[in-house]
Amino acid sequence: MSKQNAFMDDFGLDDDFEDDFGKDDMDLSESFDMAMGGTDSPAQPTLDPTAMAAVTDDALTGHITVPRISIHAYCERAGTAQVIEAATRDRRLAKAIVEINDGGLSRAIQVYQEQSTPDLLIIESALPGPQMLAQIDALAELCDPNIRVLVIGATNDVQLYRQLVARGVSEYLVPPFQPVQLITSISSLFVDPDRPFMGRSLAVVGAKGGVGASTIAHNLAWSISENIEINTTLVDLDLSWGTTSLDFNQEGNQTVADALNDPDRVDDNVLDRLLSKATERLTLFTAPASLGTDYAFPEESYDEVIDRVRRNVPYVVLDLPHVWSDWMRNTLVNADDVVVVCQPDLASLRNGKNLIDYLKNERSNDAPPKLVLNMIGVPKRPEIPVKDFAAAMGIEPSLVLPFEPHLFGQASNNGQMISETQPDAKSSVGIDHLAGMLTGRTVVERQVSMLKKFIKLGK
Repeated sequence: MSKQNAFMDDFGLDDDFEDDFGKDDMDLSESFDMAMGGTDSPAQPTLDPTAMAAVTDDALTGHITVPRISIHAYCERAGTAQVIEAATRDRRLAKAIVEINDGGLSRAIQVYQEQSTPDLLIIESALPGPQMLAQIDALAELCDPNIRVLVIGATNDVQLYRQLVARGVSEYLVPPFQPVQLITSISSLFVDPDRPFMGRSLAVVGAKGGVGASTIAHNLAWSISENIEINTTLVDLDLSWGTTSLDFNQEGNQTVADALNDPDRVDDNVLDRLLSKATERLTLFTAPASLGTDYAFPEESYDEVIDRVRRNVPYVVLDLPHVWSDWMRNTLVNADDVVVVCQPDLASLRNGKNLIDYLKNERSNDAPPKLVLNMIGVPKRPEIPVKDFAAAMGIEPSLVLPFEPHLFGQASNNGQMISETQPDAKSSVGIDHLAGMLTGRTVVERQVSMLKKFIKLGK
């Protein structure tokens, strides 16, 4: 590809043009009604926390992590640079190497006369259409093949957009826009065309040992697959102590440790051999549950295996152990949703608050973790009242489950999930509610009066 045509790789006018830009960052409906011309947008990108909605992926699609690429940005306004800086701190851009400069489009032309261009170039220009296009043409002469270019302009003009696309520009944004919108635009440019689908990952972790996080994870995976009827894979990452094979009465010679040991060879065929089939819709990646091996896999192995599973099913439930390590932090931060399971005691309160505060800080553009209060009402055990627990945590519980030892014990002994054993039990209804909350789907209604009476359902 020549320098002149460096922008022209694989681009075309998107049929979902208005949806891609979004009504929050520019009013393109008016532009479509115009035969010519546009309107200036004096607003700047915004960092107002009250205006920054969390990234909301499609109900059956998880986040796309931007690969390890180079990104150079040339901004004309300080507000634009601040928004780009905020976007670079998001988990989806954690692997990218980002360089932010001032000077806008004019400065970029000067720089790339002497150095090679990056994988993604973000350039800002407030010039009118003809002058901007002239500078874009000059920049195209300097660009390497396969570069992607995102232009930040000042005019809501569909004619200008079409002319930019004709020159190979990948995306055009007009302020005001937020970091999450920029993240979405960048992510969409680096979707693997051969494997564009990525299922959603749901991480379940306990604030301390023994709070029932694995039980919640297993029953959640069952509810999504069987009661909401969406294909799901449960991945047990508690390699030494995991109970997935016991809880589902499944025994296999191969486990998730085999995949983590050599993630590069885990293609679809290998994955099919490693997974156990619990039902038509639910597959299991069981843990070896062996103490004879020191499982010291690098965090990249966990990333690769989880992403491979996500490419094959709409939902992946991660049953995480109560440990704190590099791979554990990385897995929690990169999950699409996180469920933190606590009991109403001081240790859960302290650990749960620390964990939720950490995740809120590291996942500032995501919805906050879901809090599940489990085993409420254990006889003769002092408990922190739910209202006081929530106030101290700074987050309302999404689900409060009662202490039902007979139900869970019977299900465990039978190798069943609780909705198999007693579908109308209070805890079964509660897990279904959590599954519906996380998937955006509804399950079969089960005795609404019982649900309202015995289970507190958060929003």
